[in-house]
Amino acid sequence: MRVLHVHSGNLYGGVETMLVSLTRHRDLCPQMESHFALCFEGRLKEELTAAGAPVHQLGKVRLRQVGSVLRARRTLRELVDKNDFDLGVCHSSWSRAIFGPVLRSSGLPLVSWFHNANRRRNWLDCWSDRTPPDLSICNSEFTASVLGNRHPGLPAEVVYCPVANRETHSNGDRRAIRAELQTRETATVIVQASRMESWKGHALHLETLHVLKDLPDWICWQVGGGQRPQEIDYLERLKGLALQLGIADRIRFLDQRSNVPRLLRAADIYCQPNSKPEPFGIVFVEALYAGLPVLTTALGGACEIVSDSCGILAPPGDRKALASSLRLLIQNPNLRTRLGATGPERAQKLCDPLRQMNRIAEVLRSAVRQPIIE
Repeated sequence: MRVLHVHSGNLYGGVETMLVSLTRHRDLCPQMESHFALCFEGRLKEELTAAGAPVHQLGKVRLRQVGSVLRARRTLRELVDKNDFDLGVCHSSWSRAIFGPVLRSSGLPLVSWFHNANRRRNWLDCWSDRTPPDLSICNSEFTASVLGNRHPGLPAEVVYCPVANRETHSNGDRRAIRAELQTRETATVIVQASRMESWKGHALHLETLHVLKDLPDWICWQVGGGQRPQEIDYLERLKGLALQLGIADRIRFLDQRSNVPRLLRAADIYCQPNSKPEPFGIVFVEALYAGLPVLTTALGGACEIVSDSCGILAPPGDRKALASSLRLLIQNPNLRTRLGATGPERAQKLCDPLRQMNRIAEVLRSAVRQPIIE
């Protein structure tokens, strides 16, 4: 089964992590051959290419420039005509709005993989829904519940991302990372790795640490860089906030990193107090594999990942509860060890690559109208 994944490719976050995972774990499901059609070059293309995936460039698309849309559509049509793809998958409203009509007119089954759970449809959602898919895939039960009325009567499947416990780690690695980041071996490291978007709770995280600055020997690693102008501005405001709160010397802003699992294994606590629901949260799964207790807000997909056996779900909007929970984890290494010990098993139960890759193949195969000759 040859699958063409169509995506923009200009940013890097959870969606892009999932696409790279499909390539890295392709040997676990050899009956599914994934190709990728991208509009922009960048980190996603680099990582897909490095992992050995076939990547096809459609050309940069700007919606304000109609010519760029038409050129990219022609390129996709030529790509589809020259290859025997069994179906096409769009990973955003943007990509389905622009390229869904091309896939539909070519006769390919169209799958929409939903990675976001927006309760209110915006203009891109409305545009993309003019080309309804043959099948919807949702990245969590939460996303499926929010989008339940988006396409009434349309088959929808929930599939968690395949995430591997792929990083080996030694005490020497832990020491080396901490030395690189100017962090003492004895420090309690609280880490957050996420896109620089305000709803990810960075500011609340810093404000909570300000409340806990009486506690000695903690350090916070903020992993993530600005990819768009508003994210760059937001990051600068966060750095200013750390200075204003008097904790700048205890915060490490690490910019965007490709070795997040390795960083997680050198930390002690994962904290991400979202103010809005996370559709799923691959980084929570990675933190569990790293043996970290996860502290986040009881919203969205996080509730499907984090249980009281491996972390703490703080009530939304309850700053005192968040501070109390973080204080408890900082001061109680035995609790951290107990919660962290159950994390890898929990992560594997949800996102085992072998099981999830075959689940993805099974779901995608159901959208193919004709028998596939292997």
